[in-house]
Parts: sequence; C-alpha cells; structure tokens
Amino acid sequence: MVNEKSIRCAECNKEYNKLDNIFHCPSCGGPLDILYDYKKVKASLDKKEFLKQPANHWKYWMFYPVKSKNKVSMGEGGTPLIKSKLFDNVWFKYEGTNPTCSFKDRGSTIEVTKAVELGVKKVCCASTGNMGASVSAYCARAGIKCRIFLSGSACGNKVKQIQAHGAEIIQVKGDYMEALKECEDFAKKNRWYLMGDYPYRGEGEKSVAFEIADQMDWIAPSYVLAPMGNGTLIYAMWDAFQELQTIGLTDRLPKMIGFQSEGCSPIVNSYKKNLNSVEPVENPRTLATAIECGNPLDGKKALIALKDSEGFGETLTDSEILDAQILLAREEGIFVEPSGAVSVAGYLKVRKKLGGKIVCVLTGHGLKAL
Repeated sequence: MVNEKSIRCAECNKEYNKLDNIFHCPSCGGPLDILYDYKKVKASLDKKEFLKQPANHWKYWMFYPVKSKNKVSMGEGGTPLIKSKLFDNVWFKYEGTNPTCSFKDRGSTIEVTKAVELGVKKVCCASTGNMGASVSAYCARAGIKCRIFLSGSACGNKVKQIQAHGAEIIQVKGDYMEALKECEDFAKKNRWYLMGDYPYRGEGEKSVAFEIADQMDWIAPSYVLAPMGNGTLIYAMWDAFQELQTIGLTDRLPKMIGFQSEGCSPIVNSYKKNLNSVEPVENPRTLATAIECGNPLDGKKALIALKDSEGFGETLTDSEILDAQILLAREEGIFVEPSGAVSVAGYLKVRKKLGGKIVCVLTGHGLKAL
C-alpha cells in the first residue's frame, strides 16, 4: 500500500496528481513536496509490532511514496546514535555506516525503487560526489543504466567509487550548478529519468529523523544540527518529525539548526536577511565540497525548516570545520569527511545558546574525502 496523496509546490502551494512525473513545479519552478493521507498512515501501522522492530530505513515504509515489496535495498539506515564522550547531552547520528558510506543511500533507495516502479531504464544525476556514488550503486543493483554529471570539486575517491559501479561519468568543469544544468538539459533532451535532490529523495532522507526519534524512545531531542548543501536533508528531517507528531508517535518537535561554510552560505545568508527565498551565491568555494551548492534546489524548504522549527542558521570557516573533523577522529573515535563534521563545528560555535538533548548529524565517512 502507498499512502501518498498528491504533490505540492513548496513555493506557490499548487497541488499536482501523485502520478505526474515532475521534478520542479510546472507553474513556478519551485521545489516539490509529497503529501500523505495520515489516516491511512496511522491505519497501516500496527503500533505494538512496530515498536518492537529495530530502527532501520524500511521500518517506516508507511511514510514513503513507493511500495515496500518493490524495494531496491542494500540494508541502508539503522545507523548508530552515539553518545558523545566529550559533551554532555550530545549524540552523533553517524551516517558513514550506510552502504556507500553516506546518508545519500536513504534517498537513493526510494528514488531507485520509484524508478523501478515506473519501468525506468536510464537515469542521470548531477552530483558533487556522494549522491553520484549512491545513485550509481543502487542503479547497478536495479540493473538501470546510469550517467553521473560531476562538478569540478568532486574528489578522487568518490569518482573511483562511481566508476566501480559502472556508471558513465560526465566531468563538468564548473561547480554543482553547472553540473545540474547540464544534467537537466540532457534529461529533457534525451528523455532520461532525473535523480537528485528532488521530492522522492527527500522522502527517503526523512528516515534519519525517524531513526533519531526511535533510538531516543520516541522523545524528540531539543535540537537537531545538520550541514546544508541543497537543503534537502534538514527539511526532510523537519518534515519527518512533524509526521511523527501528526500520528501520535512523538509529542514534541525539535529545533532545527543548519550550518554552511562561509564560502558557500546562500541559505544562511538568506535566513539572516529574513528572506522567504534563497539568494544564490556566485563562485562557491569550500573544503566541505559535498555541501558546495551555490543555488540550492531545496533552499526554500530549508528556510521553512529553520523558521518553522524556531531554529536558526549559522556559517562556519573551513578551519572550524577541519578542526571539528580532527576532534571527532581523535577524541570521539569517529572519522568523517569535512562536510560530515559541519554539525559538530556548528555545535562548538553555538553551544552556549543550546540546552536539552542535542543530536549532530554526521553525514559521511572520512574515507569519502581523503
């Protein structure tokens, strides 16, 4: 059973049929949301049996827009929530233990499952590295031909990972936005199926929050801290916490705090200006290349998450990010890539403002970007 009801634009609120094969709002070009029938969600949940099951991505199938019987899965999710040794009331949600070593696998399992349901044979995706590695792996498992448009900042390890899965790589000289433009143009011209930070990926990334709540005995933390690139993850988590409250699994919501590098901070800049949409950044540059997105696809949705949760956004220097990466490795025993250390760098910068239980999302393994 699928509990998906319709598709709605986060920008203009126009609704579309759930069967429409769209990636942006046809009316205004804005980012899209999937809407659900929560009476059906609640009815499909055997609460007693549900609560017995260990936390893992497909446990929450009733919140996804695909049929779980069709799933293309490699055991994604079920990542550890690690109590900090150094900081009181801080936990690390370590996404480096996913199959391709980043949180992107949560979105890929939903996107590729949807592609299989639609009978898709060819997909293309723009990426800074991690998403390309994930999409290529899941497409390999599903027997789908895959072409990855890589930005110039993609590091060598991620390129090799994509090549290992047999995907065709188109190396783009410019930044992520150039790669995205080439990918979307190619998909439209050649009728290939688009993958990336579009609505179905966000639906999969909700499971980070589902698992956090589950692993904390269904009591949401006070704050959830995360890096922001395209903004998909932070909005997906906020959406998930709201869904859990809607059906009565949690009784409170966390405040969402998002961080970006000073060299690429369009969402944070726009938040601080109290804008309702995101002003792009020209020539973005950061060592945390996985979040180097100058014109984020889900920037509007990220702003919604920050504002509606009563959270906030903040910038970091690359030095602060690298210092946090070293601290995690040497003091906590957790090795993450620079973008994976962003939430901890942010915590160190703003911790005097925070209280209660705090979860920092560590988005990718250190071996991804040596």
